[in-house]
Amino acid sequence: MSLDLQHPIPDPGLEEHQERFSDTDERAGRRAYTQVVGLLAAVPVLAIAFVVIYFAVPSDATIGFFGNTLKASSTLLGVTAGLAVLLIGVALIHWARTIMGDQEVVEERHPGGSAAEVRQEAAAAWKLGAEQSGLSRRALIGSGLAGGIGILVVPAVVLLADMGPWPTRDVRARTIEKTLWAEGIPLVNDVNKLPLKAADIEVGQLVNAQPLNLWDHHGADFIREKAKSSIIVVRMDPASIRIPESRKDWQVDGVLAYSKICTHVGCSITLWEQQTHHLLCPCHQSTFDLGNSGVVVFGPAARSLPQLPITTDANGYLIALSDFTVPVGPSYFERDSSADFKDGDR
Repeated sequence: MSLDLQHPIPDPGLEEHQERFSDTDERAGRRAYTQVVGLLAAVPVLAIAFVVIYFAVPSDATIGFFGNTLKASSTLLGVTAGLAVLLIGVALIHWARTIMGDQEVVEERHPGGSAAEVRQEAAAAWKLGAEQSGLSRRALIGSGLAGGIGILVVPAVVLLADMGPWPTRDVRARTIEKTLWAEGIPLVNDVNKLPLKAADIEVGQLVNAQPLNLWDHHGADFIREKAKSSIIVVRMDPASIRIPESRKDWQVDGVLAYSKICTHVGCSITLWEQQTHHLLCPCHQSTFDLGNSGVVVFGPAARSLPQLPITTDANGYLIALSDFTVPVGPSYFERDSSADFKDGDR
């Protein structure tokens, strides 16, 4: 193929190189260097200010701005984080335009697949670019860039605190490991809130129940507490089930209460097989034997269904003896499973 067909557009060539002011004037070069370092040095200050504002400024504080009322915390956090990122960008652009090598380079377009020689050339070009960056003579720029980008990890980590409370032992004990159940709390029907009388529950019957004090809560708090406190109450023939010695006082003539939340991924369980005393989770078919302290007989669940200790008051109505003795719901990393009931426990 002729050169005319290979290159139908004339090669314009390179224009005459014009020296930059920062290359021709030593004072201008030093000034540009100082400006880049100054921009990068301001980033850690802004990052620290971000953290201080996050903890020091009340969430309900406001500031006035041209007649508008803005949330002080979110506004100041946005300003400090935005300026930090902006200054890094400005510093990089200023560095490239005034300090990095300014020699124009022309090269032929190469095929898509790079040969070994081309990769070697690329490595050499990279080395040349590293030399032209000036970092060997102006090391503070590299340190400032690394520090500026690195310090921005701190605000990002701090923001993780907004994902919820840190799961310390004390926090878990007060939140996900505690329900509304306590000594003397009545068991009531989930639909009509009527108290449950042990004598009225027939053998083989299952009733969805809640603690009476659930309705003292409202909104999102109501939903959270219901998700932990929901139970099922079943009655079985005491002669057909196994009740360990440690749980003799947890039931009333074959009436038992269990958490309604599957220990696999937290689905709600109500599929009751009267003849086998099995409770089946509809999500992943985990099956629990309520006639044997809720142990798992099939499926992916790894823990027995938590049982709620119950008794009756002076009028024969069901009440709780205490809260659940183990956390309800799915397992989590920090959870201690040593107290979970296992088949064969007494």
